Amino acid sequence: VVHCVKGTYGWELNETVARALKGAPVIDKPSFGSLELVRRLQEEQSRQEIQIELVGLCTDICVVSNALLLKAAMPETEIFVDAACCAGVTPESHRAALTTMKMCQIQVVESRT
Repeated sequence: VVHCVKGTYGWELNETVARALKGAPVIDKPSFGSLELVRRLQEEQSRQEIQIELVGLCTDICVVSNALLLKAAMPETEIFVDAACCAGVTPESHRAALTTMKMCQIQVVESRT
């Protein structure tokens, strides 16, 4: 299914999100997972110890793909996924993706207090 085509409405960031980024780098990704994201975070990890927190759409496609790529490439790095800041295609597939990530030693934050 064609979606999020660069330059179209579906590709643009929400105005609130764009303002919050304040010029931070945005990585275009040609597929579900981003090797460019992995590369950039590996470079950052080489300079200092980091923790990674992922949020986004869709939990069951892009978030899980990137979480697993990062865990495979950086197995000792703490990776968190904030479940409240993600959404899946369905509630069931969202929960299934969270379970998959937990099984792969990715820390899923279910709620914040």
